[in-house]
Amino acid sequence: MTIDEIVTVYSEATPNPESMKFVSNKMILANDSVDFRSKDKVQDSPFATALFEFPYVKGVFIMNNFVSITKSVDYEWFDIIPTLKKFVTEYLQEGKEIVIEKAVELSDEEESEVVKKIKQLLDDHVKPAVEMDGGAISFKSFNEGVVSVVMKGSCSGCPSSTMTLKAGIENLLKRMIPEVEAVEAEAG
Repeated sequence: MTIDEIVTVYSEATPNPESMKFVSNKMILANDSVDFRSKDKVQDSPFATALFEFPYVKGVFIMNNFVSITKSVDYEWFDIIPTLKKFVTEYLQEGKEIVIEKAVELSDEEESEVVKKIKQLLDDHVKPAVEMDGGAISFKSFNEGVVSVVMKGSCSGCPSSTMTLKAGIENLLKRMIPEVEAVEAEAG
């Protein structure tokens, strides 16, 4: 085994006290994200299925080089972080499948200039900050001045996500794009 093949994982707190971000030196899921809010919602992810075998895991969000895990309130992070960190490290080290890939159909629908600007602002200014906190945000729609976004990972159910949405994202979009009147979020 070379030094390049050694997988390291560290844990990092998120603004959501029930979610913890486990960051790897290895890419886990490139150019996409998956969010499972409960065990019965898991589809096509052997990694998430395995994580839900732990009795305290209540949510799994996988993106880039991290997995955010939401725990049951009955458990303390201090007691479960070592076990989860070891599991994630070994799973990645063994090169097991994270998500079963499916073919994706792309639509040729033309996007309006406003939608392109919204997506660009989200990509450049919002996504990096949200990802630092163990979550993700994606554009869903723009209709009659209202931008709909999907909040995933640690952002889903986080006490401070409403503040982030209204004070941060909505103010940014309204300031930069006059057509935007409001921003609404859906849990992913």
